[in-house]
This record gives sequence, structure tokens and C-alpha cells, in this order.
Amino acid sequence: MIVVTDTSPLCYLVLIGCEEILPKLYRSIATTQTVVAELCHADAPPVVRAWAGKPPAWLMIHPDPTANDPELTLLHAGERTAFSLAEKLHADIVILDELAARTLAMKRGHEVVGLLGLLANAADAGLINLNDAIFRLRQTNFRASPALLRSLLSRGK
Repeated sequence: MIVVTDTSPLCYLVLIGCEEILPKLYRSIATTQTVVAELCHADAPPVVRAWAGKPPAWLMIHPDPTANDPELTLLHAGERTAFSLAEKLHADIVILDELAARTLAMKRGHEVVGLLGLLANAADAGLINLNDAIFRLRQTNFRASPALLRSLLSRGK
């Protein structure tokens, strides 16, 4: 299975201490040099910069693919390169959170999962406690509607 991720889901997984769910769910994850550079940016949280500075073996970092696709110009750099890599590798799953990127990926027939979907899948697999993960996520600047979070938390009750 080929799985490609953008910056945001990796950043938040590291912030809440759940990044190890990725290899448990998917074995290895592909990303781009631009995504890693965004994770290492001076504005990124120190824990994220430290993690990205010494990425785990399961994170396969690819050179940024070149893409002359006008539809991708609406996306941020990390999203653009991750999306291009997903298309180049014929990824089975693309991990994206931003609406524009998710919409384009689904339009092109990609299976998309976001951070909350990853956490739900990990909880379903018995890898994390979803309530704890959502609590830690709420301590960050991650944005999701309160109704969506309530729905996610109540689905297993």
C-alpha cells in the first residue's frame, strides 16, 4: 500500500505524540522534501522541528516532483508536492487536511484521509485512546468544528 502525506497531519501527530500510529496503520509513509522543510521551518514547534530533523525510517522522503498542473497552483507548497507525489506513485491513500487539497484529490479519484480520520482508524485498531488524543489535539491550534469532534468522540459510545 502506498500512502503519501502532507505537512499538517504529520505536524499534529507529532504534537500530540501519536506519530507512531502511521507505520502501525500503513507500514511506511511517503512524503516530499518540501513537506520535511515545512516541518523544519523556524516557525514550526520545536518538537516538530526536532522530529523532522531526524525522521524515522518509516518516513520515505522523495524529491519534489515537478508538476505543471494549473489546478495545483491553488494549493500550498507542501500540499502541491505531496499531491504530485501521490499522483506519481499512484498512491492508495493521500493524507490531507486542507479542504482544497482534499476536494481535488477526491475529484481525481484518490482515497483521502485526514488527521481526524487517522485518529479514528488508530482508535478502531486499538492503537490509541481517542478521547485522550482529541484532548491533546484541542491543546494545539488544530481547527475542527466542535460538532465534528463531538460526533467523532460519541461514535464509539
